[in-house]
Amino acid sequence: MTRFSTRKQLGAVIGAVVLVGAGGWVAGSQVHSPADAAAAHSAPKAVPVTVAVQRQSLTATVVSTGAVEFDSPEPLSLAGAVGTGTAATAGGEGAEQRVTKAPVSGAQVKEGDVLMTVNGRPVLALQGAVPMYRAMGPGMSGDDVKQLQKALVRLGFEPGGVTGTFGQGTAAAVTGWYTHKGYQAQQPSPDEQQQLGTLQQSVSAAQEALLTTTAAGAGSTHPAPKTGTARSTDSGTADSGGSGDDGGSPSPESSTDKKVRAIQLTSAKKSLDMANAALSTFQASYGTKVPAGEAVFFPKLPVRLDKVTVKAGDVPSGQIGTVTSSDLVVQAVVPGSDAQLLRKGMAVDLTTTEGEKAHGTVAALGADAAPPTPQDGADHGASAGTTEQGAGSETGEDGGEAADPSGSSSSAPVQLRISVPEPGPMAGQAGASVKVTIKIGDSDGKVLTVPLAAVRTSADGKARVQVLRGGNARDVRVTVGLSASGLVEVKPDGTALKQGDAVVVGQ
Repeated sequence: MTRFSTRKQLGAVIGAVVLVGAGGWVAGSQVHSPADAAAAHSAPKAVPVTVAVQRQSLTATVVSTGAVEFDSPEPLSLAGAVGTGTAATAGGEGAEQRVTKAPVSGAQVKEGDVLMTVNGRPVLALQGAVPMYRAMGPGMSGDDVKQLQKALVRLGFEPGGVTGTFGQGTAAAVTGWYTHKGYQAQQPSPDEQQQLGTLQQSVSAAQEALLTTTAAGAGSTHPAPKTGTARSTDSGTADSGGSGDDGGSPSPESSTDKKVRAIQLTSAKKSLDMANAALSTFQASYGTKVPAGEAVFFPKLPVRLDKVTVKAGDVPSGQIGTVTSSDLVVQAVVPGSDAQLLRKGMAVDLTTTEGEKAHGTVAALGADAAPPTPQDGADHGASAGTTEQGAGSETGEDGGEAADPSGSSSSAPVQLRISVPEPGPMAGQAGASVKVTIKIGDSDGKVLTVPLAAVRTSADGKARVQVLRGGNARDVRVTVGLSASGLVEVKPDGTALKQGDAVVVGQ
C-alpha cells in the first residue's frame, strides 16, 4: 500500500511539471519585444500594379441617355373669334367665346377635320404655310386666300379657280364645305345686315333728293307781263297790247338763282355718288365668310394633338394646346467634348429599358437640335451621358460637318436630336428613356491596347508607358490612337512593346 501511494504521488508531480512547462511555452510565444511588434505591423514593400498588353479590335462610342418624343412640337392657338363677334345677340350668335367641345389629346388631325367647337361652331384644320391672321370673305385678296382656295380644291370643293381673290365661287365652295361637315357657313351678322339696310336707305334718300332738286329747277321760271304797243280796234277803241295770265312767255331766272340751282344739283349728284360707292364697297365684302378663329393652317398635315390645355366651358384664349408630327425622335444631351466628335447622319443604336433595339440617325446638334420652347417648357428628360472614349481619340471617317458647341467650353452640354424612321419597339413609347450609343470609329483590325491609366505624358509632350521586365521598369515612347471602354490603342517606337508585356498602371 505504501509503495503504491508513493508511485501515485510521483506521477502527479510529473504531470504538474509538464503542465507548468507547457503553459510557460504558450505564454512565452505570445510575448513580443517592441521591435518585433513594430516589424509585424509595418506596411509591405510597395510593388508596381501592372496589366498585360493585349492585341484586340477597338470600337469608340459616345453613350448617353435620351428621351423618346414626338417630333416638331408647335403651340396651338386661335387667330381670332369663332363666329362674327363678341356682342351677344338674341340668337346666341357672337356670344362670349366658350369651348363647347375640347380637342382630344393624342388624336391625329387630318385636313378638313374639326379640331374643336366654340359656341357650337367648328374650328377646322387646313394645310398651308401662311398662318390664319384675319377673317376671309368676299372681295378680299392675298396669299392666305389663295391657300384657302387650294385647300378647298384638295377637299373636293371647287372655288372657281385659285386666283387669290375671294369671290362668289369661293363663297359657294366654303358653304359646301361647311355643309358637308354638318355646319352652316358664317353668314352676315345682324349688325352687318343692319348696316346694309342703312346704306341702301342712304342711296334711296340721295336719289330722292336729286330728283327733287332736278324737278324744282325745271319749274323755277315764272311768266313775265306783256309789253306790246296800243292798237285800234274796229270799234275805235284802243287795245293796250297786253294779255292776261294765259298769254305771254315765261321770264328767265336771274343769274343768282341759276347759280343756286346749279350748286344744289351738283351737291345732290355728289351725295348719290357717295352713297352708291359706300354701298358697293360694303356689298363687295358682304356674304359668306371664314372667321379668323374658325380655321387653323398647319404647315404639314396630318398632325398629332400632343397636349391640350382647355376643356369644355373654358375661354379659348392664348395657347390651347400643342401639336406634333407623328414621327418619333430621341432628344439627348452630350458633353461638348463628345459633341465635337459627332456629325449629322451618323448611325445611332437605341436600347430600351427592356433591352429591345431600334436604330436612328443623328439629325441635328447644338442650337439646331434644341426643342422649341413656346409650348410649355416641359422637361424632355434627356440627361448628359458618358463617353466611351478619351483624350487623343480620333474621329470616325464620316464626311459630315462636326458639331459646333456655339463657342461654349468643351464640357458644356450640347443638345442632340436623333430621328427614328422605324421606331419598332419604341412606337407609342413617348416619354420613355432609352440608351443612346453612337459609334465614332473602329481600329484598323487588331491593335496593341493598354488601359488609359498606363499612358503618361512626359515633359516633352510625348506619350509613354512603363514596361516592367525582370523586376526593372523601362519607359517606352508610344503614339496614342483610338480609345474605347477605358482602353487606348498604342503604337510603340520599334519593337519595344509587344502583346503580353506588363505595363504599370499604378503603385
